[in-house]
Amino acid sequence: MTAASPTRFALLALSIASALAVGNTAFAQDANPPAAAPAKGQNGKPVQLETVNVTAEKRVENIQKVPVSMTVVTPEQLGNYGQAGDTVLQLAGRAPSVYAETSYGREFPRFYIRGLGNSDFDLNSSQPVSMVYDDIVQENPILKGFPLFDLAQVEVLRGPQGTMFGRNSPAGVIKFDSAKPSQETSGYAKASYGTKGTANAEAALGGSLGGNWSGRVSALAQHRDGWIDNDYTGKKDALGGYNDRAVRFQAMYDVQDFNALINVHARWLDGSAMVNRANAIPLGSDSFVPGFDRNVVYQDGNNRQHLFTWGSNVHLTWNLGDYTLTSITGFEKADTYSLGDVDGGIAVAQNPSQLPYVTPFPSETADALPHDRQITQEFRLASNPQDRLNWQVGTYYFNENIAIVNYDYNTLDNHALDGYAQQSQKTTAYALFGSTDYHLTDDFDVRAGARWSHDSRDFHVDRILSPIGSGPLSLGANPHDSRWSGDLTGTWAVNQNVNVYGRVANGFRAPSVQGRVLFADFISQAKPETITSYELGVKTTSFDNRLRFNADIFDYTMHNQQLTAVGGDLNVTRLVNAKETQGHGAEFDMEAYVTPNFILTAGGSYNHTKLEDPTLAVAPCGAGCTILNPLDANGNVLINGNSLPNAPEWIGNLTARYGIPYGESGEFFIYTDWTYRSEVNFFLYDSEEFRGKPMLQGGVRVGYNWDFGKREIALYGRNITNKQYITGAIDFDNRTAFVNDPRIIGVEFRADF
Repeated sequence: MTAASPTRFALLALSIASALAVGNTAFAQDANPPAAAPAKGQNGKPVQLETVNVTAEKRVENIQKVPVSMTVVTPEQLGNYGQAGDTVLQLAGRAPSVYAETSYGREFPRFYIRGLGNSDFDLNSSQPVSMVYDDIVQENPILKGFPLFDLAQVEVLRGPQGTMFGRNSPAGVIKFDSAKPSQETSGYAKASYGTKGTANAEAALGGSLGGNWSGRVSALAQHRDGWIDNDYTGKKDALGGYNDRAVRFQAMYDVQDFNALINVHARWLDGSAMVNRANAIPLGSDSFVPGFDRNVVYQDGNNRQHLFTWGSNVHLTWNLGDYTLTSITGFEKADTYSLGDVDGGIAVAQNPSQLPYVTPFPSETADALPHDRQITQEFRLASNPQDRLNWQVGTYYFNENIAIVNYDYNTLDNHALDGYAQQSQKTTAYALFGSTDYHLTDDFDVRAGARWSHDSRDFHVDRILSPIGSGPLSLGANPHDSRWSGDLTGTWAVNQNVNVYGRVANGFRAPSVQGRVLFADFISQAKPETITSYELGVKTTSFDNRLRFNADIFDYTMHNQQLTAVGGDLNVTRLVNAKETQGHGAEFDMEAYVTPNFILTAGGSYNHTKLEDPTLAVAPCGAGCTILNPLDANGNVLINGNSLPNAPEWIGNLTARYGIPYGESGEFFIYTDWTYRSEVNFFLYDSEEFRGKPMLQGGVRVGYNWDFGKREIALYGRNITNKQYITGAIDFDNRTAFVNDPRIIGVEFRADF
């Protein structure tokens, strides 16, 4: 990849947008434009893209008017992506610069935006991508995996969001909004069944509860049979199965100047933790070993996972004439236990056929979160929409109290306890924030915001037993930090269809602590990370509102980036800070009605990231691998100049839907979606083995709907090429790999009412 590549990419995107702008301007200035009838759909109405309203800046606005790089994922798209029981990880690649992975199975997603994320697997780890569900930040990584169902939309905000969302959002925000109750009766039900015993059932019903009250209840149930054989134990279909269930209850009270929305939700998950594959990667290669079979493992350890989360939030809104006062109170609670055979193999070979699965020593670990309680409170006062000046101010409070238990088992000794550590963490944060939006002229708008945040953390470890000793560990001074963040944006309306904006923003991630102490005698800490980002973008609509095209270029510098040095030959995971990280790139989103019956969407991004810290070194692999970076005098790997882990340079997505009208209210259709990401490194150091090859995955859906789309039956396929990819690895005792799910083919029926 040459240095000019991102520039060429950005110029191409902005040139297309500029051409659209010129075309729109020329058409507007033509006194006698050519007569042309607008394209019409099956019902005879003009075909146009619907206006997309978002709440990226905590007020309802047209996405084309919001000067932030963002993508909206619709419920229809989520329905197509999630037919085979996919988790929130289905969003990986569905928006430019967005990637996601996990080493935990279904309950612990790790998201990356513009290359910025955190590969830490500890249960108190923080992430620079904030997940916000119905205006409540989901801080603990266990909470971030709540299933996607009965949503109004998903908003992906790229770049620092320090003003409106504050701490732990320097990379961006993914914002989930549930479908809200209304007085009108509405709902849906759908069910699907596919290969590997993959079943999905989902339903929602809402309407009037009498008087000024309305309500909505929605539920999801997902199941897959075990499909991975453990040939060491001889048990067929031993792993890979799950039962995942979730519910949401909402009640709304609405009168002229007051609205109250109450939300209660819960999730239950039982199934397999991540299934590790011992020695799946050959020395000197990033491919699978010859004869690798995704459907078979040889493991002498246990594997199981259980999760229960529940929460509630209350939104209160008062219309005070020229102002609106909002109060948002949130409560979240989680309890989980996850046990996995980390080495992914067997410690002693019983016959020659098992030799490829032998590991140097057994490793079977479990993490438990017996207590996780989060309370949040936000107050916000905002001006009601005015012609020139709009503003809002607010306060925010966050309090979290968690307990974590780490277990390490000796697999060869009848699973006798070999290590145990108990941790507790209390976090308190509060903030004051404000923003203004001022129209200097009819064509030029300035937005500015600032936020002051304070964060403090109290962390303790009571180490009961470990291979290196026992007893409590002291953190010393508890980490705390106070910091300003904010943004400044200018927007120029070229015409009614084209907006150009420039944005400068900063953000931060609060200090982090990690107590992965079973194989260490210290508590790991990381200083706050800060980021300053510059962004130039254009948002356009064209061709009678049948084409929407948005593009941007960006550049950022991050100081003291918090990174996780995972495993290695020391088998110790620790937090480190990199002095400086540079990133730049370009992104675009496009949606178009090519014909009245053919709709196409596409998105893409280029991200270049680079660590700049000449002295930063991490432990090399302990599994035997080919290190590509230089070593320091202590035998550790110098990572200066490396790209970030799990940060693909290229991400792309494409969807296409073609319908064939049939009868007065029916339609045959075919839909396909594809995502692509380029090569990624799994760890901070570069090696021949621990990286993922470019990944291309697609799905297809073919079916028939009738009664103007209210009824639908379809055949679907996910990962239709059935190609195997390495999606992650473990490097401390063998070349263990995680792999993607196999192809799933099934049938689905849906009814709306």
